[in-house]
Amino acid sequence: MKFLVMNGPNINMLGVREPDIYGKQDYKALCQLVRDTAAELGDEVELFQSNHEGALIDRIQETFEKTDAIVINPAAYTHTSVALLDALKAVGIPYVEVHISDVTKREDFRQVSFVRQAALKTIMGQGIEGYRQAMLFLHDHLAK
Repeated sequence: MKFLVMNGPNINMLGVREPDIYGKQDYKALCQLVRDTAAELGDEVELFQSNHEGALIDRIQETFEKTDAIVINPAAYTHTSVALLDALKAVGIPYVEVHISDVTKREDFRQVSFVRQAALKTIMGQGIEGYRQAMLFLHDHLAK
């Protein structure tokens, strides 16, 4: 199986950005966890991070018929981007939405997730471990 693990704006600043909310592990640790999980499952993985909405949309479209599943943390675009939802729906690839923090316990504007509308599952509040959980879930889902 081939996974695309996507991250939106500011995820590259993990460990620096509000560590009381996002933890002290940096983006490098997140990437290593994802690679280790893929190796454990015997799957391929590509990591992609961008602070630009259009770049995220372009990368989703490039996955069409090339990727089996997507793990996506759209970060702030979760709450603002119908375009990301449309791109995910257009390619028809199963995906899980991940958030490092528990967005249900945060600001009112973070309560809306456009991406969640078509996601198989949402994992939040598990730190970077949520990415591993998403990959395990998708691997099992696709193996059925």
